[in-house]
Amino acid sequence: MKSYRCRVCDNPLYFENSVCVSCGTALGFSRDERSIVPVDETGRYVDASGAIWWVCANLNLSGCTWLAPVHGGTCFACDLTRTRPADDDLEGLEQFRLAEQAKRHLVVELDTLGFPVVGKATDPENGLAFDLLSTTERSNEDNVVIGHEDGLITIDLAESDAAYREKVRAQLAEPYRTMLGHFRHEVGHYYEWQLVRGEERMNRCRELFGDESKDYQAEIDRHYSEGPPLGWEDEYISTYATMHPFEDFAETWAHYLHICDTIETAGEFGLATVGPVAAFSSFRDVVTGVWVPLSVALNMINRSMGKDDLYPFVIPPPVVDKLDFVASLARRDDGTSGQQSGT
Repeated sequence: MKSYRCRVCDNPLYFENSVCVSCGTALGFSRDERSIVPVDETGRYVDASGAIWWVCANLNLSGCTWLAPVHGGTCFACDLTRTRPADDDLEGLEQFRLAEQAKRHLVVELDTLGFPVVGKATDPENGLAFDLLSTTERSNEDNVVIGHEDGLITIDLAESDAAYREKVRAQLAEPYRTMLGHFRHEVGHYYEWQLVRGEERMNRCRELFGDESKDYQAEIDRHYSEGPPLGWEDEYISTYATMHPFEDFAETWAHYLHICDTIETAGEFGLATVGPVAAFSSFRDVVTGVWVPLSVALNMINRSMGKDDLYPFVIPPPVVDKLDFVASLARRDDGTSGQQSGT
């Protein structure tokens, strides 16, 4: 994330701030400016072009500080949510706040990296939407299944609870599990569906990740009955990535976002002296030259505090190739693709 500062008093701000704790100025987030801006006592902001914006109507519901184009309306990020907990589901609404916070973080990162974010209200067939489901609002006892289908991403709001999430993480023997991680993984499925098209991209994707036409349910059954293949660490970023080519892509995509966001944040706060990730000619250079030494340092900092490693993963050469392919799908401002993916 960027290092935000108050435009009135220059006090440091967090991305979620609705008020500057130093000078008391009310704040809103401008997606167009990618900046936190001051708003007046009515929640209004006038941008450089003279356009009028208003703080999102969901400020008190979900803590959303984003600017909306209509007074009393909702912002772009909130409009991506198709389903949320009912107003009388207090537990679900508290979990909803945390999920929406992660979703807003995701949208900002996608914007930064050049990936188009289009809602289903604009494009019903190819757009993106979210069902954020609370256990108590469902009419049956089936577990909420986190997943993606035709642009609709379903998230289990129970994952907002740290104790529940840690229990699931331990049961599945995962080294890492967060709400933001779920959003990043699932949106990876969406962007593979949208961006991996055309013979050249499809062929390269199959070379790296495998044949996506494999029976998905059969591969799930195999994975949970047999576990990952012997020596999986040599070709995959995680055991979950071994389940199916779709999951390998989504896991790789999630790590691409992990890496880009952490490097940007480290640079903003002076912990790394690098330019934007998009400025590198190859994402391989980002991984080997920046991410590996930075993640080792961050892991050691965590250990100094008695915490687990911040990034508990090892990236083997085949995964570097996969990351480079994912990075090549990004669109530059001129409409071309991002870093060039080698073979």
